[in-house]
Amino acid sequence: MSVNTINEVFYSVVERNHDRVMLYKQTVKWIPISSRELYRDAVGVANSLRQWGIGKGDRVAILSENRPEWPTAEFGAMLIGAVVVPIYPTLTAEQSAYMLRDSGARMIFVSTAEQFKKVVAVRQQTALEKIVVMDYIGVPEGIPMHRLMHNGPAGRDAEFDAAARAAQPDDLATIIYTSGTTGTPKGVMLTQGNLASNLIHSMSEFAVSGPKDVSLSFLPLSHITARHVDYAMFYHGVTIAYCPFIDQLPSALREVRPTIMVAVPRVLEKIQKQVQLQTKTGVKHAVYKWAMRVGKANRAEILAGRRPAAFPWRLADRLLYSKVRKALGGRVKVYISGGAPLGRDLAQWYADIGIRIHEGYGLTETSPVIAVNKPNAHRLGTVGKPLANVEVRIADDGEILVRGPSIFKSYWNLPAETEAAFTPDGWFKTGDVGELDSDGFLLVTDRKKDLLKTSGGKFITPQPIERKLKSSSLVGEAIVIGDRQKFPSVVIAPNFAELETWARENNVAFNNRDDLLRQPKVKSLFDSIVAGVNRELAQFEKVKKILLVADEFTVADGSLTPSFKLKRRVVEERYRKRIQQMYAEQPEKPSQPAVVK
Repeated sequence: MSVNTINEVFYSVVERNHDRVMLYKQTVKWIPISSRELYRDAVGVANSLRQWGIGKGDRVAILSENRPEWPTAEFGAMLIGAVVVPIYPTLTAEQSAYMLRDSGARMIFVSTAEQFKKVVAVRQQTALEKIVVMDYIGVPEGIPMHRLMHNGPAGRDAEFDAAARAAQPDDLATIIYTSGTTGTPKGVMLTQGNLASNLIHSMSEFAVSGPKDVSLSFLPLSHITARHVDYAMFYHGVTIAYCPFIDQLPSALREVRPTIMVAVPRVLEKIQKQVQLQTKTGVKHAVYKWAMRVGKANRAEILAGRRPAAFPWRLADRLLYSKVRKALGGRVKVYISGGAPLGRDLAQWYADIGIRIHEGYGLTETSPVIAVNKPNAHRLGTVGKPLANVEVRIADDGEILVRGPSIFKSYWNLPAETEAAFTPDGWFKTGDVGELDSDGFLLVTDRKKDLLKTSGGKFITPQPIERKLKSSSLVGEAIVIGDRQKFPSVVIAPNFAELETWARENNVAFNNRDDLLRQPKVKSLFDSIVAGVNRELAQFEKVKKILLVADEFTVADGSLTPSFKLKRRVVEERYRKRIQQMYAEQPEKPSQPAVVK
């Protein structure tokens, strides 16, 4: 079995002729979309684009939350050889304008009146000829998408199908702009073959197939991880339910009850902290602590894919673990994490409540999957073994290098950056540091650019330390700093919902968040959290100072990428003066962190 293009994925869906390939929520009811409806709507979009003179190689942008119109627009564009340019709906008008202008997009699909207004505000800076709106907004400049979809045939169009099936693996399919954690976003050019090459290999061994299996699509489709998951689900005949907004996720999980869940670590962290918050006092806390001890004792069974038979585990499952699964819909049989490092501590916590998470790894430039843990090849703390069609080697400086059919073509209009991204012998440089263990499992330790080098010449990988700190429900975000300094420090943005509750329970009076962070008891509290992590670190890694900040890092304020990765340099620049002042003062004790505010 093989698949060479995304157009082949589309026709695999059409030829199954299922009554339910997608689901969307209309008021209170989930509405199915059949294979026949998808074909009619996507071909209708394709026919309309052709009537407007859009064809092979022309760029078509999509600016929308997750909804069935997203893949309909994408398939419609790809079927005629157009190149899809996804844009995160959370980006500002100016950020969107840059991508539209740089890609030379001729038209754009937008979801709502709000997104329409955003595009109209910058349209003169772009080459846009048409704006198609998924919602009906009743303005002449916004072409209703349903009008395009109704332009589709009642049955199959043999001539159209033959032309669409003629797509080649080397045809450019999409330009995806990187999140820009360290600078101006670059347009990653991925071909039909790049996108299709990993679909078989990434999902092999996972027992998912047929419309009775359901995947909830809530990670932004503007990101390669979510698109790869949807392609894989389409190809394997799984029903996809679309959740447009992350705040709708809890209810969507309960209503759709997915059997497959693909999430980023940030979502999994929020679930963990919610469980901890709901079991923090009284009898519930005692049950939680006991159940976690039982789970830890049976962790190996869960990681091996077995359900423990011991009575204590079955009792703990009834009292705690099953309730967590129920909140996730109660039917999930495959849990996959990607998009960012999961972290050993978080993976262990889930294993201890009976959930084995299959962590994977990849980048936009690799379409995206490089490696993934699978049911029969799973190792905690790693991202699994490289896919069968991907080669991995470790450079002398520890950087992970890869090559294979999924590796991107080049950066859009950036030949120098493209050349710099590859070794002279053609291996892509991921920018990540890692190692392959003796059994071939890949460990990713940090981003190469994030490595800190102290003034004493010691290298520190910040992400493992940050993940340990964030395992506390009181820590919302943690950023370890200290490059070219004598010692590492950390910027902590507390989880204020939890911290304010703690303050009231401990009789700590405060007027606002800044005032709360100045309280001695609060400083002592974070001292103890950092000290606990320090006990697990080498001497040169120990955090000496803590900067508490009253901000919550978000996509809107520019400190997180749309895929929820922290923009480390943005945070460091935001607090540059306070960090400089902090380092101007010597730590109180070499082994004891000092909180500054």
